[in-house]
Amino acid sequence: MAVVELPAVRSKARARTPRDPGRTQAGILAAATQEFARYGLGGARVDRIAVRAQTNKRMLYYYFGNKELLFLAVLEAAYARIRAAETNLSLLDVEPAESIRRLIEFTWDYYLAHPEFLTLLNSENLHRARHLKRSREVRAMNSPVIETLAEVLARGKRQGEFRGSVDALQLYISIAALSYFYLGNNHTLSAVFGRNLASAGARRERLAHMTAVILGYLRPAKSARG
Repeated sequence: MAVVELPAVRSKARARTPRDPGRTQAGILAAATQEFARYGLGGARVDRIAVRAQTNKRMLYYYFGNKELLFLAVLEAAYARIRAAETNLSLLDVEPAESIRRLIEFTWDYYLAHPEFLTLLNSENLHRARHLKRSREVRAMNSPVIETLAEVLARGKRQGEFRGSVDALQLYISIAALSYFYLGNNHTLSAVFGRNLASAGARRERLAHMTAVILGYLRPAKSARG
């Protein structure tokens, strides 16, 4: 004889099912990242984020407060991911020139693999970094990579591989900019100059060019002449 589960029993079983706040928040962040990257802050819709995250707006507001705070959380998570990936480069475990080469290649590959990172930054720049200025997390996240790069530069100078008086922050910005501008403006650059700058060959050429430019700049003056 089949046993029929009474409604009250089913209700208790559901009540015992544990909730997973971490998973819910991660799902909301992932959905919000896609939404903000595609539509920007102004065009993003909380309804679409909730549907994509398989939750409801009430939970979104419960965990993140409002759309602006959710956008900040997305930005912080985006920076946390790239900084965590950078720590795996082990820049202090190899020779200085190899450290710089690794950082250039990593930055290029990361931007290629995560175009949403670039579009999120574009959106925040339209708002003059209004959200990031309120962040207690982002500045602390970004300090270690600059400190590591400064140590690489100092060691390269001691070994005679690098010139002196190179500002680590300026160098990091230059490395990021060489990738960011090319990839962020790839469609317009390709149209204006009549070349497919998104082809595999063009991308290999670009990476080689960036590496040569940065390492050439770092080389001591006597080596650059020689």
